[in-house]
Amino acid sequence: MTDLDAYERRILRELQADASLTTAGLAERIGLSASPCWRRIDRLERDGIIRRRVALVDRRKVGLNAQIFAQVKLNAHGRANLDEFSEAIRAFPEVLDAYVLMGSMDFMLRIVAKDIEAYERFFFDQLSKLPGVQEINSTVALSEIKSTTELPI
Repeated sequence: MTDLDAYERRILRELQADASLTTAGLAERIGLSASPCWRRIDRLERDGIIRRRVALVDRRKVGLNAQIFAQVKLNAHGRANLDEFSEAIRAFPEVLDAYVLMGSMDFMLRIVAKDIEAYERFFFDQLSKLPGVQEINSTVALSEIKSTTELPI
């Protein structure tokens, strides 16, 4: 882990809350002048600590009303080809997050869809047809209590 000074931690906290801040605006908020602030941001980006800056879109306001968590178990042949399954999952825009698990299931996926019917089509037409899939357990999220991208820095 890279050692971060107090200014860099403040930069990261502020950018996580609002990545649209200008360097001058950010510098003012954290108590630095623009040039040293810019150098710190540049280093954080070069070191890969800041991977990218994005706009966070409310999924419901763009018609993606269903959020599903799917646990996927691969058969023995499928587990031998984790890379192939991983590559296929990366190609699905519906899959927002994918994690390799320890335990009885091999993957946890967070999936969004217009509605349950759209997820059902995705499930039967794409996800369940991937090679090596043995079992899929889907859990529909009824409501969202907390959703953040901000790390506790």
